[in-house]
Amino acid sequence: MYSRTKPDSRLPSIDALRGAVMVLMALDHVRDFNYVGVVLFSPTDLTRTTPELFLTRWVTHFCLPVFMFTAGMSAFLWSHRGNHTRGQLSWFLWTRGIWCIFLELTVMQFAYNFNFSSRFLVLLLILWIFGACMLAMAALIYLPARWLTSLSVVVIALHNCLDRVNASRFGSAAWAWNLLHQPGVFTFAGRQVLVSYTLLPWIAVMAAGFCFGRVFTLEAAARQRIMLRIGLSLTTAFAVIRAINLYGDPAPWSVQKSPAFTVLSFLNCTKYPASLDFLLMTLGPAILVLACLERCSLSAANPLVVLGRVPLFYFVLHFYVIHTLAMLMAWIRYGRSVFSFIFNPLPSMGGPQQLFPANFGYSLWIVYLLWALIVVSLYPLCRSFARVKATRRAWWLSYL
Repeated sequence: MYSRTKPDSRLPSIDALRGAVMVLMALDHVRDFNYVGVVLFSPTDLTRTTPELFLTRWVTHFCLPVFMFTAGMSAFLWSHRGNHTRGQLSWFLWTRGIWCIFLELTVMQFAYNFNFSSRFLVLLLILWIFGACMLAMAALIYLPARWLTSLSVVVIALHNCLDRVNASRFGSAAWAWNLLHQPGVFTFAGRQVLVSYTLLPWIAVMAAGFCFGRVFTLEAAARQRIMLRIGLSLTTAFAVIRAINLYGDPAPWSVQKSPAFTVLSFLNCTKYPASLDFLLMTLGPAILVLACLERCSLSAANPLVVLGRVPLFYFVLHFYVIHTLAMLMAWIRYGRSVFSFIFNPLPSMGGPQQLFPANFGYSLWIVYLLWALIVVSLYPLCRSFARVKATRRAWWLSYL
């Protein structure tokens, strides 16, 4: 049975799920710019971290998988509910992919560094991988639905078989493997380029979301049952595969100094590139949450729904706000001497650590306080912009 939802209507459950991970994403970025230990060790380094710091990082692992998965769903629903042709959908994905990559190389590079100096790394981060996957999806949507579903599942399940293939094997073409599977640094046009997010497996996650979007053509009760089954299946698969500890992640878990740290080791799955365990661990619970949100009555003014309806606007804006606030706090703390280092990228963004004071940054509780302040302050702006998008049909609004 098919849903009677209007073709141009939005599903608040998808917006709310996206909005929730956008709130979490801000926590990770506030930590990157403000936590005192961010340049000293990874928060997932079990030899140095604390449970609080580990979980502050771990909970944000849900962000990119949900972004990618819901982007795929949204692409399907845009086409299905608007009665768009495949050609129109392909053009939609192509243009937005190019736009995201352009923003990554311009607007976001300045947000990371607050300068355009060629001395520093070019960071290919979230908007890069969004754009690259959209470009790929512009072609993949022409595959039959069953083929695309099978292909996405196979890539998610088996891409870890490629973990032992090193980019150095490809010589001068090593950069291609960096883009596809192995994060790393390569040189392009005399600039050092850092790739954190690789096409495999993220393109598979977006494609899986596109195929999953068909669930939303069903009546609410039917799709909720399917979501619960899929979410439980993925979550269970994570627990079983991770417990077996033979495949699914290049970093096996191990018994640690305490039961709590053993649990953290179990949860400490590889994000770069995203392993099978990492994706099962995040997508399974996310789909369960989506099923629960489907049962909720969510108004258009709900903060999560609002943030989920203006993801790109929020994403770009929150980086500038976080970086600006970090600069202002540094100026208050260090006075005029701040100008000797603050207009370089922060060490967490690839900047020169030796230029920054040894104790640069703040304790974890201040990070949480700043996070709450930033998210609350951004809500009114996002709500106003969401109203503009809802009431106007200018073509350029779909790019913001």
